[in-house]
Amino acid sequence: MGGRERGEEGNCRVMISLAKASCQVAIKELKSWMTPQKVSTNITVFPSSAEIVPEPLGAALIISAWNYPFLLSMDPVIGAIAAGNVVVLKPSEVAPATSSLLARLIPQYLDNSAIRVVEGSVAETTSLLEQKWDKIFYTGSGKIGRIVMAAAAKHLTPVTLELGGKCPVIVDPTVDLEVTARRIIAGKWGCNNGQACISPDYIITLESFAPKLIDALKVTLEKFFGKDPFQSADLSRIVNFSHFARLTRLLDDPKVSDKVIYGGQRDEKRLIIAPTLLLDAPMDSLIMTEEIFGPLLPIITVQKMEEALEVVSSLPKPLAAYLFTKDKKFERQVVASISAGGMVVNDTAIHLANHHLPFGGVGESGMGAYHGKFSFETFSHKKAVLYRGFMGDLMVRYPPYTTRKQKIVRCLLTGDFLGLVYALIGWNS
Repeated sequence: MGGRERGEEGNCRVMISLAKASCQVAIKELKSWMTPQKVSTNITVFPSSAEIVPEPLGAALIISAWNYPFLLSMDPVIGAIAAGNVVVLKPSEVAPATSSLLARLIPQYLDNSAIRVVEGSVAETTSLLEQKWDKIFYTGSGKIGRIVMAAAAKHLTPVTLELGGKCPVIVDPTVDLEVTARRIIAGKWGCNNGQACISPDYIITLESFAPKLIDALKVTLEKFFGKDPFQSADLSRIVNFSHFARLTRLLDDPKVSDKVIYGGQRDEKRLIIAPTLLLDAPMDSLIMTEEIFGPLLPIITVQKMEEALEVVSSLPKPLAAYLFTKDKKFERQVVASISAGGMVVNDTAIHLANHHLPFGGVGESGMGAYHGKFSFETFSHKKAVLYRGFMGDLMVRYPPYTTRKQKIVRCLLTGDFLGLVYALIGWNS
């Protein structure tokens, strides 16, 4: 995962706790999730009863990500085995320590006939994707997500894609500045130093309000991570040199070279980038056209808050969107107007911890959802079952199909009870 001292330990503890909570929810609720759901029938199929029966999809391939490698491996595995599937887990090779740990512990503690771990890189993943699966669950980038989906299409395999995108934070002037700054920072730099799919990617606020928000962010960043963030034990490192170079490229883009208003320090040897704020980066700059996935946070200013909705709508649909406001009318407008995988009002990222909410993307941020019961449903097929006895056999179903029979069938299908009465007694309606 990449971290230092308290930051590394804290991230690991939180991820293990979330995985444990998923186990506890599944154990507690599994019986009710598995119970067939009784549903109503109608006069067309009278007399009958009906239910929806969940059944396993079969063999599931789960390809996990590197940024939270334990949680993003085990959380979907919990849903898959709860639903009764067999699973092959492919952990990310970018987090080799966690991959090795899972490969060693899963056969030791779980049923090896139902759950297997396959380690490796591109070649192994490619080979896995060439096989026929009943379900593929992928967490990672949109670029690889397209490759996964193309491979799945060859076998008509259903997929869940947990991707990412540019998660906006809209801040209006009515907010509690101190609380807002704390919560944005917790969701950005507190979540693996921005290396999270639901991390705030950019802020939109009024031009007139921006100086106050920026001052609050600077003060709180210094309070949390010190005057020299390189000495902080609470900031995670960048995962590897490749991602460090990618973030450096975003920061060195000539279009934003004069936009850094806080931070920007880098230590390539130690893989550390300080929390960095940028003001009014052009919309065509690299940092505003690519998912950042790191400790850089652009702040975009607008003249009216309604313009914030236009900015968000001009970009692909995000995995998460965040709004800070006390204005209930504006809150309703934003919730109704912005399409995103999930949304949090007056906080960031914490919806991840609520298993009653589905977690997943929309559009380019992904498809499908999981967590809690939604994980069980993601790895299940809802089988429709209708039960009938041998009584109540309507002869209108069978040839010869006279005009009267056809009228009766049409009335049954459309629920036209008066027309049905007329047809039965031979009257023209």
